[in-house]
Amino acid sequence: MSFPNISEFTVRRYANSKSFQRGEAYFESGAVTKVTQRGQQFQAEVEGHETKPYRVSLNFDDKTVTLADCTCAYNFDGWCKHLVATALVLIRQPDIIEQRPTLEKLLNRLDHVQTQRLIQELVAEAPQLIEIIDQHVSWMTNPAPKPLSTVTERHITVNLPALRGQIKQILREAVNYFEEGYEEDPLTEELFSLVQGALEFNERGENDNAIAVLEVITATCAENWEEVSEYGADNDEIAWELNIAWCEVILSAELTPEEKVDIQVNLEVWQDEWNTDFAMALEALRQGWDEPRIIQVLQGNISTRGVWGQEIPYYADDLAMIRLKILERQERYQEYLYLSQAEGQTQAYLTMLGRLGRIEEAVKAAQTEMSSMEEAFALAKTLAEQGSLPQALEIAQTGFRLWGNCQYALGIWTCDLALELNNQEAALLALKAAFEVKPHFVDYQKIAELAGENWEVIKPDLLKVVHNCDNWAIQPDKVDILLHEGLIDDAITTVSEISHYHASLVQRVMKAAIPHNPDWVIANSRRRAERIMDEGKAEYYSEAIAWLKQTRAAYIASGRQADWAGYREQLMEIHGRKRKLMGMLKEHSMQ
Repeated sequence: MSFPNISEFTVRRYANSKSFQRGEAYFESGAVTKVTQRGQQFQAEVEGHETKPYRVSLNFDDKTVTLADCTCAYNFDGWCKHLVATALVLIRQPDIIEQRPTLEKLLNRLDHVQTQRLIQELVAEAPQLIEIIDQHVSWMTNPAPKPLSTVTERHITVNLPALRGQIKQILREAVNYFEEGYEEDPLTEELFSLVQGALEFNERGENDNAIAVLEVITATCAENWEEVSEYGADNDEIAWELNIAWCEVILSAELTPEEKVDIQVNLEVWQDEWNTDFAMALEALRQGWDEPRIIQVLQGNISTRGVWGQEIPYYADDLAMIRLKILERQERYQEYLYLSQAEGQTQAYLTMLGRLGRIEEAVKAAQTEMSSMEEAFALAKTLAEQGSLPQALEIAQTGFRLWGNCQYALGIWTCDLALELNNQEAALLALKAAFEVKPHFVDYQKIAELAGENWEVIKPDLLKVVHNCDNWAIQPDKVDILLHEGLIDDAITTVSEISHYHASLVQRVMKAAIPHNPDWVIANSRRRAERIMDEGKAEYYSEAIAWLKQTRAAYIASGRQADWAGYREQLMEIHGRKRKLMGMLKEHSMQ
């Protein structure tokens, strides 16, 4: 039985502190059920607020998790609570995981007739599967239809009418989605998947299929977009994705002059009809690989303006990256280096030097050309992958002195690398750099461990970072650190005015504050409970009861049972007609 190499420390990095806290609560409540492993995939059901449980999938390789997916609507930073809960089952309760055969092993048990019978029975249970099967069978087996072009015959194996129908169906379903009042974008993911299919054809050298698929997607969207635009759907994301895909296909294919004209005319018509911008794809079509400046650059003749003679367009970086992707796929590495250097793609240039094993050259170039933390991080990871760990650590440490937005990720990675090299001092500095931008409790504890006898010297600076942190996503960690250090008053200040959405966090502070400042607990919990009760919102009475439990605990702990009894009588007098509330007060023994 093989398991992914992950720990709770790793899970905390995948999820923000709030998701981890909620996921751990789900795990401890037994919400994770039906956990199965099939080869390198885990699947589980997690009970939540919906009638049906959420389905979680975790794929892994020999080293770590490679894919994490959940059917919930969470789309914020990192893993959702359901993924966290499932991962904790893998770590803490691996013995409850049911081992099941993979799909490949299951199908190998069946002969041809049994396989057909299985598919027929599945379609009988879920009739909508027939459309998916029809589509895939058509794509896999249909002969090429007659080409649309009258000039050049294409070799097309895709069922284009079926694809056109699929896109129209996506648009129709989006209309239904909008009419039901949903605000999320139901289009982008499905259309992106179709565009990705065209690029996969292109990578396999099936350029005719790639062009045909892009033509159908672009034309069908342009012709039918009014159906969804009435509901506020814009075309910016999918149009840009198509722009990128067209560039890659155009620069990968050997197009005849007639084909170039056909594509140019179509792109110009579509951008007018769809009110979008395909300028980058049109420029890629015009330049190809034969434009004199491009030829000069690929031969190593590099000027300050790269491949652009006049004004550099807004899409220059994107077009350069597309060209580099193609050169790499074609293993034209020296031309890759020339182009990346000419176009100012420093990260691509340095990492390619590293991947080619030209380590000394990469390190030397980094000293003069590296200008961002992201470039340093990318090069450091590349050098580490090449086995050049000391050089990777040197580059990573340089990254902390550069501008960038990846300081936390760089700090965590560099800390791990430094520990692998038994360089505890470098590990400590790297983890401190990470903590400065995202003060997580787990990192605070790790710094204390690494600091050893110097901890008391380092701690004041870390607490200053904690006190100055106003990032709401970090507040649970901030509170954990303050409570850990016994700074109750600071923890009280942090949570005093935060909303009911953070109730569990406030109540954690209240529990710690009862012996220290029971008056604050009483005043704050009463205020929160009374607001709910005064508004008469019965659906939130359970929250009011939770706050009143804090009130009662603080009164009793401070020896004021009589005051609690008086306050309770006052509540009974004011809210006596609210039968649900009164029943809950009795049920929870609020005596």
